[in-house]
Amino acid sequence: MTLIDTLNIGASGLHTHALRMDVHAKNIANIDTPNYVRKIPVLYSKDDVSFEGMLSRVKDNVFKMGALPHITGGVTFGGVVEDPTESDRIYKPGHPDADEYGYVRISNVQPMVDIADAHKTSRAYEASMAVVTITKAMTQKAAEIGKG
Repeated sequence: MTLIDTLNIGASGLHTHALRMDVHAKNIANIDTPNYVRKIPVLYSKDDVSFEGMLSRVKDNVFKMGALPHITGGVTFGGVVEDPTESDRIYKPGHPDADEYGYVRISNVQPMVDIADAHKTSRAYEASMAVVTITKAMTQKAAEIGKG
């Protein structure tokens, strides 16, 4: 794995977790919005890191070319899905969002869940930033060694 690959992994993490944080922030902001359905971010690995995927990659690469498989790594944002959890309904017949029976569906956002997810996302963003920072330091040290 090259230094550029490592920077790309860190950059993909920064980008993905920033988008993920936006989803959690929107959920928290819409706690009291009637008919709002909580969104759940979907993340994908850029490589198939399952046992079957790794075994297939080793079989294809090692036994044919005699080299270990190259894994690019990283994460990508796959969009959002709506939380299927049913939310409560309250009776407000004059409300503009009320159904034909006068009920308004309240948001299904659970604040503690999204706050905890936002905290995990923040930690993942920090880890991605550390990858970029450490890679930058390694590159600078390599450049210093090359000068001497």
